[in-house]
Parts: sequence; structure tokens; C-alpha cells
Amino acid sequence: MRRGVAKKTAPAAAAAKKTAAKKTAAKRAPVKAAAKKAAPKGVAAEKAVTKKAVAKKAPAQAAETTVLKKAAAKKAPAEKTVAEKTLTKKTVAKKAVAKKTAAKKAVAKKAATEKTVAKKTATTEAAARKTAAKQTVARQATARTPAKAAAGKGAAPTTPAAGGAAPRKAGARKIPAQQAAQKKIPAQQAAEGTPGPGSPAEPPAPVTVAGPAALDAADRDRLLSGTHHDPHSVLGAHPVPGGVAFRAFRPFALSVTVAAGAVRAELHDDGDGFFTGLLPLRDVPQDYRLLVAYEGSVHETEDAYRFLPALGELDLHLIGEGRHEELWKALGAQPMTHQGVTGTRFTVWAPNARGVSLAGTFNYWDGTGFPLRSLGGTGVWELFVPGVGEGELYKFEITRPDGSKTLRADPMARRTEAPPNTSSIVCASEYEWGDAEWLERRGTPAPHEAPFSVYEVHLASWRPGLTYRQLAEQLPAYVKDLGFTHVELMPVAEHPFGGSWGYQVTGFYAPTARLGTPDDFKYLVDRLHQAGIGVLMDWVPAHFPRDDWALAEFDGRPLYEHEDPLRSAHPDWGTLEFDFGRREVRNFLVANAVYWCEEFHIDGLRVDAVASMLYLDYSREPGQWVPNEHGGRENLDAVAFLQEMNATVYRRNPGIVTIAEESTAWDGVTRPTHVTGPGGFGGLGFGLKWNMGWMHDSLEYMTKEPVHRRYHHDEMTFSMVYAYSENYVLPISHDEVVHGKRSLVSKMPGDWWQQRANLRAYLGFMWAHPGKQLLFMGQEFAQGAEWSEAHGPDWWLLDPAYGAEADHRGVRDLVRDLNTVYRHTPALWQRDTDPSGFRWVVGDAADDNVFAFLRYDAEGAPLLAVSNMSPVVRDEYRVGVPEEVPAWHEVVNTDAARYGGGDVVNPEPVKPDPQSWHGCPASIRLTLPPLATVWLRPA
Repeated sequence: MRRGVAKKTAPAAAAAKKTAAKKTAAKRAPVKAAAKKAAPKGVAAEKAVTKKAVAKKAPAQAAETTVLKKAAAKKAPAEKTVAEKTLTKKTVAKKAVAKKTAAKKAVAKKAATEKTVAKKTATTEAAARKTAAKQTVARQATARTPAKAAAGKGAAPTTPAAGGAAPRKAGARKIPAQQAAQKKIPAQQAAEGTPGPGSPAEPPAPVTVAGPAALDAADRDRLLSGTHHDPHSVLGAHPVPGGVAFRAFRPFALSVTVAAGAVRAELHDDGDGFFTGLLPLRDVPQDYRLLVAYEGSVHETEDAYRFLPALGELDLHLIGEGRHEELWKALGAQPMTHQGVTGTRFTVWAPNARGVSLAGTFNYWDGTGFPLRSLGGTGVWELFVPGVGEGELYKFEITRPDGSKTLRADPMARRTEAPPNTSSIVCASEYEWGDAEWLERRGTPAPHEAPFSVYEVHLASWRPGLTYRQLAEQLPAYVKDLGFTHVELMPVAEHPFGGSWGYQVTGFYAPTARLGTPDDFKYLVDRLHQAGIGVLMDWVPAHFPRDDWALAEFDGRPLYEHEDPLRSAHPDWGTLEFDFGRREVRNFLVANAVYWCEEFHIDGLRVDAVASMLYLDYSREPGQWVPNEHGGRENLDAVAFLQEMNATVYRRNPGIVTIAEESTAWDGVTRPTHVTGPGGFGGLGFGLKWNMGWMHDSLEYMTKEPVHRRYHHDEMTFSMVYAYSENYVLPISHDEVVHGKRSLVSKMPGDWWQQRANLRAYLGFMWAHPGKQLLFMGQEFAQGAEWSEAHGPDWWLLDPAYGAEADHRGVRDLVRDLNTVYRHTPALWQRDTDPSGFRWVVGDAADDNVFAFLRYDAEGAPLLAVSNMSPVVRDEYRVGVPEEVPAWHEVVNTDAARYGGGDVVNPEPVKPDPQSWHGCPASIRLTLPPLATVWLRPA
């Protein structure tokens, strides 16, 4: 092709050449001739080389035939004509000046007379060429397969989406290529006088721009490598000398056109996905859009890089201080309307990253063209993406300090894909709660002064296969029928490995997607509340797994974990411990606790593995840990975190309760944070603490044959030595019925009858003992096998067709009756934390294997509990009682026939004798059934 130096000088020759060129352009159906400015000597056909893609390559012609770019999946430009190279790439010295001059004027003579030719000739020729180019574009667009218009959705390159997920466009608009081409003019032609928003009333004189719209090499390289900290400063629309520079970074696009009012100006293709142009506008238009052409379609969308930051200064300040108590509203994916446009704001904390990009179904998992900007020194990166809405999958593509890249799930994601998939999902809740009455009365009275019996549940295996909403139809009714006041859900937060039971969390802000959506989980909580049942949740802030798509070395360096390997690696579980001393990490966890209570109406958090947090030497040998600043083994950072978490949760959510799974003798676990104990620490601020000592001691006693129990009598009584040092829960949890420990009934000695009798006696003793109760699912009906998350409880044991069904149903009936009497007897819960609410009657009858004690309510009304842990009936067994009670009647007897026992009962009220016994002024004589517990109340 010619380089644009005219050989014919006469106007007639130019006109003839122009006519021939127009005819040639009209015949080349595959070629898109985007209109350009008038060329010298009528060489319009040579210079009508478009940057838009064609479906097929134009057939080779003579020397004047142009070889067009063909759009591929990655938009690698093909061969370019010599004329294109001359016009678009060579801008140096006199040749560039000559070309620009030639483009504006029609040349009638040779080079000596070029500057004096009338402008009308050029204008006429340009109009004619423009008309021909439009006709050609229209024919080409018709020849291709027309794109279907989809309201609210936009097309992207036809690269397969990661994981095979079908993309959804929430707001961008796809229009047929033919329609998009009809009003499109090159940016240079628009600069010559086409009015647009913000332009002067009179068309300005032609402006010659020396290329201020193009990006410099450094910015290009940083954007291409994903290391640009402020892409908004170079992309989008920016005022520059001579007008407004428009820059777009759209890898795989064939062309990009700016649509501002009536003006549509095609940007210049600078290669590598960059498109730039300069329009002579006085101001940046506020409502311009981009028409991004891909093969077969045009995607119309807002420019993500024209928006101001969607995260406020106060949010950034609180994040920097580590005190943003509603962190989930500032970080993560937040659907919103910003500057009048709907979309989603994406923010992530990655202070060590050299750059962060956004990848998802909306860009076919290529984040190159979606870089986020860094917002100051907080380490937060942000990008508002118009048109992206709920349901889109996404991850953050992070460039590490060493330049390598990693694709990470959002730490703040409120919804995730179901494992084994790991993508985060844009989520906006639309749930309307119906538990206002429950919330209004929650916490009255305080949990430690109220009935509190807990049914622990692993949701995924309680009834395997049920979703959150299906569980909502069964679980509340079952728990209410058994009389429990609360359910405790084993960890609900998303976790990749089901065998961890939820204790290795990767999605701290997302309910597991195995059972449904976050709104589905809210529905389950709501239905439990409406049934009068509180909801506790296991929460795991102690550690997290090492998955390379989650939190571990999130931005290329230790971030959520401690930078010291001795402090970061958990020795028992192969996981990583949080860096509780880093304020942003502490904020992440404190806000997470608040999140579950406020967004999901959780009534309490049982905090897992507190002991592993409190001690620097936990499960570590000498030399594997470093003492604190005082030379001690206490983890002062963890102490401060737990105190802050408890203080914040209780302040923001009155009526909730936090429960510590803490297995040591740490002083002040349930003491208020502002009260200093003998060890010099303020209390940790928990409401309740699991009594692990009682659990271990009592189970150790019960596993012994009755003949040997006399030697272990103190294991049942020692708990009362420290019973009032903390506010306790008596836990028979999942940990006690797995990994070879056997189920609760299988721990008991003897034959099947004795095992069930021991179990019933133990449950009666437990429910009467000071403290709250917790029982794991399956133990309420004496399941013989250990629990497995793969199949859950053995419900078939309660099938009437099963021969031993009555044995299992009897134990469940006992649990129901224990809860019923418990809830209606304030002596069993009102003074759990007050020593005056308990009195030993028989605590030293080791040879008899008998225990007896009194419980008192706030008014002094008593309940007498007597347990006979030997396999013999003890007739006329004398027990001391208060003299003011005229008669006692039996309210619970675990040996009753309806529970599967031998029915050795005390059917009539028992009147006391004036004979003092066991230090009491009066006494009663009871028939104690074998391996049984009896409760009596004043008649």
C-alpha cells in the first residue's frame, strides 16, 4: 500500500481516485472502513482501515488492499497495512506533520502548494468517504451473526469461565454491532468539531493533539503486570491540555467507543488492550459510557474508572485504627448505588500487595482489566464495578511482593460456593425477620440465672441431606418437644474439609453453602426463635487452615498469621494461629463475632480452643516458644483480644452470651474485664465456661465397675470445690463420643440393661448438679455407636419396627422429662453461680456409692437429688432434710418403667422424721433404686 504521498495533483484526478475508492470499499463486504479524516490526493480507500474486528480476513487485492486486524480470543493484532503503520505509529518529525496537514486539506498541486488548497474540497471528500465507510460498516455488521440484545446483561470475550460457571451481567447492556456502528466517529474526527456534552456552543476549530491521551510506558507496564496502585489516576476520563483524555484498558476487546450524549467517538487502539482518545471537551462528561466491541457483539457499560472511591474516610480511619466494629459493611463485596449507578464495591485489605485485581464470572476470570486502587496507608484496595450484582462469583488476584500472583477468596465474603469450589459470591440479603418478640425478651433474666439446657447439633449430619430450610421444618419441633432451651450449632462458617466438622474455617463471614444461602440460614435461626429456642454457635478464632486460596500468607507475606513461625504454626492441628497482636487482625475477628450476633441474630458464641490461645507454650516443648515481655507463658495479645471481643459483643448486643471452651485453671474466664484478679489480669469477660474438669472426672467415675467406684468417689464430688469459681456449663459434647471414646451409653459398664441404667442415673445427676447442661445429638436416645459426620445419628434405633426401640425411646423420654422439670424448678438454675443455692447432704458415702444434695431457688424452695450408683436396691435409706418441709414427693426417678428401668419408685409422699441425720434436723427414709437418680420436691 502507498505511504500517503500523492502522485496525482489535479482535482479531477483526486475526484476520480475518490470515486474508485468508494466503489472498492462498497464491494469489500468483510472490511469495516471506519471513517477517518480526509486524506491527501483522495487516498480514502487506503486509509479507511478500521480497528474494529472482522469476522473473516479481507481477501487479498492489489497493492492497495489493506490487511485488517482479525480479533482473536486474546485480541492479538494481525498484520497491519503499511498505511496504518504510517498513520498510527510514525508520529516523528516532519512526516507526522505532513500527514496531519494532508489529512486536513485536499492537495491540488504538489508539495509546494499543499498548504494553500481550499478547505471545501477536503470537507466534501471527507463527507463522501464517511458516508461510504458507514455503509460498509453497516453491511459488515449485517454479514456477521447479529448479537442478541440482553437487557441488563453484557457480553464479554468468549473465553471459558473458570470452573465452567456461566457468567451473568447485572447491568451492562449488549447491543448488536450494526447499531453500535451507526453513530460512531473516530476520536480525531470528533475533535475537529462534533459537539458533545461539555463542549462549547460553537464547534471549536480543529485541534491538533500530539498524543497526551496515550499512557506512558511505565503506567502501561504496571497495569499489564498488575502492580499499579492507582489505576483510576490514568484510566477513565481526565482533563488535559486541549480537552478530555479518555483511556480504557480492555484486554480482548476489538474496539472501545466513548458514548457521551449524541457523540460516539472511537478510541485509538494503542495495543495490549489499551484504547485512548482526546476530545475537545471543556469538562469531563458525568454520564459517558463505553461501547466495548468483541467479536460478534458490543458491550455497553459504565466506565468503572470514572467513579470516586466508594469507601469513606471514616471507614478508612476506623480500619487503620483496628476499631471498625461493622467491618463487613466496609470490606468485601457490597452491592450498592454509587454516584447514581448500581453496581458492587469490592474492597480488600492487602497491605503487602504490589497490586490487586478483580477476577470473576463478569470478566471471564481475567482480572487484568479490573485493577483496584490503593486507598492510602491502610492497606485497603477498592474498585466499584458498575453493573455487577448479586450472585456473581469473584476472587482477588493479588500480586505479591516478589511479583508472583495468587488468586484468593475474599476473607470478608458473606457467601461462598459450596465446597470443593472456593469462589466468593456477591451477596445482598433480602430476608425479613420475624423474631422481634424473641429478641425483645432475650437475656431476661441473664443466662447464668435462667434455665439453660443445650442440644448440640452438627447441622450437616443431624438429618443428612437436609438444607437449612428443610432443617427449619424439623429441628425446632424436635428440640422443643425435648424441652431444651437452646441449640448449639457446631461451626456454621464455611470450611473446605467436612471432616474438620467446621473447626478449620476459611470463610469466617459466610455460612457454609453446603446447606443453602445465608438467607436460608437466617430462616432456620428465625424459626428456632419463633419456637422459643435460643441459638448458640461454635466460633473458631484460634486458628485457620493453610489453604493457598484462603488466608494463609494472603498477600504474599504473613498477614493474618503471626510473622514468627514459632507463634504462627499450631502444633496440634497443622493450622495457623491468628496474630492477635495486630490491630487489623483483631478487628477482623472482633467484628466477625459482632457480625454473627447482629446479622444472623445468634444468641451466643461458644468460643473454641480458648486454652490454646491463652498460653504461649500450649502443646509446645521448651525451646519452641518465647516468653512474653514479663517472662511468663501467657499470650498477652490473646488476652487483650478476648477481652475486647467480649466487651464489644456484650455492649452492642445485650442479652447474648459468650461461652469459653477453656480446659485449664485460668483465673477469671467469666469475670468482667474491668475486674482484676489475683493473677494481675482483668477478667476475660465470658458469660459462661465449659466445665471440662467436671466432664472428665464424672465420666471417669461412671466408666468404672460399681464395685470399684468407692475408690473414685471424690471424682464425683471434687467439682463442688471449684463450682462457683466460674459460671459453668456441664458439657457432654461431640468431643466425648468420637475417635474411639465411644458413645455415652457405650462408656458405661455392665450389660445392656446396666449400661442404660447407668446412663439414665448419670443424666439425672448431671441435670441436678450446679451449672448449665449440654448434650450432643444422638446421646438423648442412647445411640450405641460413635458419632460420624458422614451419617449422623442412628435414627433407625427409634423405628417402632426395631426390637429394642423401647430401650432407646425410654432414654429420650427421660431427657424430655428432665428438661420439663428442670425448666419449672427454679432451684435447679436460679442460683447456679451462688454457693447458697447448694448444700451437700450425703457427700462421703463412698461405700454405698450414694450422693445426695439440696438445691435452693432465690426464695429458698428446695429440691433434693439422690443418686445410687451401685447395682443394688437400698431400702429405707435415711437422708437428712430441712425440717420445715412437711412432705416430699418424687418428681423424677430414672428407674421408672417408662424409661426402661425396673420401676423401683417411691409412689407416695415421704414425710420426714424428727430424727436428725447428715447434719440436718430431720430425715426421710427412701427406697433407692439400683443405678438410678431420684429427685424430690416439697409436696
